[in-house]
Amino acid sequence: MPIQVRLGVMLAERNVKSKELAEYVGITEANLSLLKKGHVKGVRFETLERICDFLDCQPGDLLRYERAERVEGEAL
Repeated sequence: MPIQVRLGVMLAERNVKSKELAEYVGITEANLSLLKKGHVKGVRFETLERICDFLDCQPGDLLRYERAERVEGEAL
């Protein structure tokens, strides 16, 4: 998947436990874990806003786009 979730990296850089963030955001630790692993289809802007507020970061600090390599002749 070309979108990489860097939430785990941000938690480590800020020395924050998942439990603390989950409580602040108002989601379960299980759902936060799924988000950290990139196993979600979407995230509410409200959730993203609360994560950014707690970690003092920008949405772009949490998500990265990495272009997948195209095979020659493959449709866009």
